[in-house]
Amino acid sequence: MGKIAFIFPGQGSQTVGMGMELAENHEPSKTLFKKADELLGYNLSSIMFEGPQEVLTKTVNTQPALLTASTALLALFRESGIEADYVAGHSLGEYSALVAAGAITFDDGVRIVRKRGEFMEEAVPDGLGTMAAVLGLDRVPLREATAAVTDSGYPVQLANINCPGQIVISGTVEGVKRAGEKAKEAGAKRVIMLEVSGPFHSSLMEPAANRLSEVLDGAEIKTASIPVIANADALPMEDANQIKQNLVKQLYSPVLWEDSVKKMIELGVDTFIEFGPGKVLGGLVKKIDRNVAIYSVSNEETCRETIRALKEEKE
Repeated sequence: MGKIAFIFPGQGSQTVGMGMELAENHEPSKTLFKKADELLGYNLSSIMFEGPQEVLTKTVNTQPALLTASTALLALFRESGIEADYVAGHSLGEYSALVAAGAITFDDGVRIVRKRGEFMEEAVPDGLGTMAAVLGLDRVPLREATAAVTDSGYPVQLANINCPGQIVISGTVEGVKRAGEKAKEAGAKRVIMLEVSGPFHSSLMEPAANRLSEVLDGAEIKTASIPVIANADALPMEDANQIKQNLVKQLYSPVLWEDSVKKMIELGVDTFIEFGPGKVLGGLVKKIDRNVAIYSVSNEETCRETIRALKEEKE
């Protein structure tokens, strides 16, 4: 076995009930959920365990909820003694990765992502921005399409470069619609409008990024004990100043997930372990490189199965 990467999902993977089993059966996890409730001043764990889904899906709740769920799963997994050589997270998941690498404390992480969610929701008035998934078109022709639409006065840009043939665009509603039409003309198979509360990872998020920068100034960011592959440039980051700059830039820049996975494979990673609800990132990794091993840890059972499989592989 080569190197191991721990990866953490972002917004969209949340599900009602996530983490409840851990909170009941695993004391360190129970402590994390209780701590999150105390830090936020409301019962986040109740929203996570009982819903309703529409309340959990609010950006201000989803972000701390996913960070807490992923961190709790990792806490259980780490009792095995198996550690990562690299960590990475998709958008919001980058904060879970930074907590995993010891660059940000769990307490600061919960506070920061709650504020991040608020700033993202408030950056653009409702109904003015949106996102769409473009399937079956490479980034170069899609970038040309978004640039042409932006030049015509309707800002839109690449937001998530997820895997070959799956890229999300983000911007004004009209910009996204026009870019989607151009994408189809250029050969895209499908353009799917996403149900999101704003144009994330676009230049329209710069006001949120400025506010986030002030919050990050008040947090203690340390040198990462495990290299974190950054969304913004798909390169390892360890230095505290570099981490802060990348977190600010991440809000208005594309998430280079495909590039990040390729970088980790180039660095010797052949095993990816996803910590969080669902298997979204594992699916993307498989589309990027079918030769790597992928495990999804979403509850106690999958955690123990993954540990068992990894230990058998070492033997």
